[in-house]
Amino acid sequence: MRYEIIPNTLFIENRVNFTSLMKENTIAILSSNSIKHTNADDVLGFAQNNDLFYLSGIDQEETILVLYPNAHKAGNREILFIKETNEHIKIWDGDKLTQQQAKEISGVQRIEWLHDFEKTLQLMAFEADGLYLGHNEHIKRATFNQQTEQDKMISWCKEKYPLHEYHRAAKITRALRPVKSTQEIALMQKAADISVEGFHRVLKTIKPGIKEYELEAELTYSLLKNGGTRHAFKPIIASGKNACALHYNTNDAICKDGDMILMDFGVCYANYNSDTTRCFPVNGKFSPRQREVYTSVLHCLKEGSKLLKPGVISADYEKKMANLIEEQLIKLGLLDPKEVANQNPEKPLYKKYFMHGTAHHLGLDVHDVGLYSRPFEAGMILTCEPGIYIPEEGIGCRLENDYLLTDTGNINLTEAMPIEIDEIEQLIQNY
Repeated sequence: MRYEIIPNTLFIENRVNFTSLMKENTIAILSSNSIKHTNADDVLGFAQNNDLFYLSGIDQEETILVLYPNAHKAGNREILFIKETNEHIKIWDGDKLTQQQAKEISGVQRIEWLHDFEKTLQLMAFEADGLYLGHNEHIKRATFNQQTEQDKMISWCKEKYPLHEYHRAAKITRALRPVKSTQEIALMQKAADISVEGFHRVLKTIKPGIKEYELEAELTYSLLKNGGTRHAFKPIIASGKNACALHYNTNDAICKDGDMILMDFGVCYANYNSDTTRCFPVNGKFSPRQREVYTSVLHCLKEGSKLLKPGVISADYEKKMANLIEEQLIKLGLLDPKEVANQNPEKPLYKKYFMHGTAHHLGLDVHDVGLYSRPFEAGMILTCEPGIYIPEEGIGCRLENDYLLTDTGNINLTEAMPIEIDEIEQLIQNY
């Protein structure tokens, strides 16, 4: 694996917390993700089902975790099923986990081969009253139309055990995953540190005439060289007016003299992610207007991040962030204060220049699981990412840091990434 071994105490503790929230006499079944195909016999890179990883630490396809805390036989309380390798697999795909390796990684004492899953479950299922099954529950999942291994498991179980009660494993992991353990925080700090190195490499490379994807290439090189697993998401390298498209990521334009670049990127390390955004001038010097807009966004980041603390409700936080942006838009001459005073509160004028939220959970998913009706708590890691987008001026600016909430406020995990105007200009000139 590309990352250092994670002590299995993390996954053991996660399983203890998970099973403590299960209903009496139920079995939880968590399936790995499958390898997705592109065309012919080519495949996409593998990314593990994060709930399964959270509970086992296993980063391999064709894996199933079964938890039955009320099982009469102690050996049935935790079982991990993994793919049995053979000479053909070893020759073509390389080594797969042995049962001993899976035991050491996960802390699960009973490891079985995947082909024994059905008969093993059969011996346990009729003792149980219900089953917890995994499903990719996310507010944005409705945009996808694909059948996962979890979906297949749901269909199979309901066909084989139609009279059992069924429960949502995601409801439990959604409650647990937002609050990070000390080990998880360290992994996310590592991801953030790798992203800092990437940003410095891009600043060394930037010059008029370079293509956006060339900067993406520098970012990718730095990420991999410093131990990152992959990009947390496809990076946004948006120069000039491209920065006004929130999810622009074709990254194929030429960076022109006088343009400002918006770079939104993240690093995945051991399946945990960072998510940061920085803006910088192509020629090394912010124009007066770019400086004005940047200063306004930075002000909102600094003031808004102070609002990220335990006990705060997301909706209240976002409203205060919107007020900060609105004040700056008036200051920049983009909104008329009289029109703002008389605006329709259901259609606020600031949304012409600022149209997204500013804080989301971060962890195993970039937009990590968690209910935003739940007050913020110590141990949560959230982004803060205000922005101002002015298409008519070809300026889009967003700045984003990652914050660990503490009992007394928060800690900026991305503090080491340059953000002040003078520092960024000086770095580009010195490089």
